[in-house]
Amino acid sequence: MTHHILIVDDDLSIRDAMHEFVELSGYEASVASSAEEALEVLSGNVVEIVITDILLPGMDGLALTDRIKRNHDIDVIVMTGYSTEYSYEEAISKGASDFVFKPVRFEELLLRLKRVLNERRLNHERIQMLEKLRKLSITDGLTQLFNSRHFYNQLKGEIERFNRYGYKLSLLLLDIDNFKDFNDTYGHLEGDKILVHLGRVIKSCLRKMDTAYRYGGEEFTIILPGTHVEEARTVAERLRSAVAAEDFSCGKVSDLEITISIGVTQYRQDEEISSFVQRADQAMYQSKQAGRNQVSCFFDPPAG
Repeated sequence: MTHHILIVDDDLSIRDAMHEFVELSGYEASVASSAEEALEVLSGNVVEIVITDILLPGMDGLALTDRIKRNHDIDVIVMTGYSTEYSYEEAISKGASDFVFKPVRFEELLLRLKRVLNERRLNHERIQMLEKLRKLSITDGLTQLFNSRHFYNQLKGEIERFNRYGYKLSLLLLDIDNFKDFNDTYGHLEGDKILVHLGRVIKSCLRKMDTAYRYGGEEFTIILPGTHVEEARTVAERLRSAVAAEDFSCGKVSDLEITISIGVTQYRQDEEISSFVQRADQAMYQSKQAGRNQVSCFFDPPAG
């Protein structure tokens, strides 16, 4: 990968000399004679590092650095003369990654450029690692749906939005029918294959705003923001039908049909999370009692 460097200096001879040196060092380089011109270059190009003089016509290099750091993922190396009134601390406070004095020794500039690029790479790797760890912490390892801990965090956030803005909020709780019998007959490894397959079916039935979670064992929950209970019932029926029509054959088991029982409910003003989830669980139990492969709704709208 070739790194793209932007050089900003109003002195043509310095600008051209640095441009030639940076390209001879193996980098792609662009040039600009002012901060305003530099911002135009950044709007249409992927640049990783800007090397800018502080003294520029119009907007100075520190203001440019501040603008870049607020709007772009770009590192900045600031250049200044020994006699100017600008300090290292000022440059760093604006977000500069390094600071060099003019006249610039190209060997020193190359060392600083390599150091900033290396720190940039390490920082991006750290961010990617932290994001991967964050995803692992909220994801069920088997089904790749969100896990129950994340379910409660998200549900709390959705309830806060409900109380602030009055948006409707519904919840589905579903359970695989006769799953214990399946595990006892075919073993937990085959049962895990069913759970993975069901996770994919659930994802395929969700709307963009909905989120699904493995609640525990063979139970799953789906949060439906901005959704009235009757709309939630429609989503649940679509999911129930999709699962019933799916061929879950795998491994030792062929022509396997899996069904689910689903409970549907809607959030009530100021109720506890535990009450909300329990009502969805009661609705799901009603589906079991009614013969399984059913959708049941348990929600009494407030009077008036």
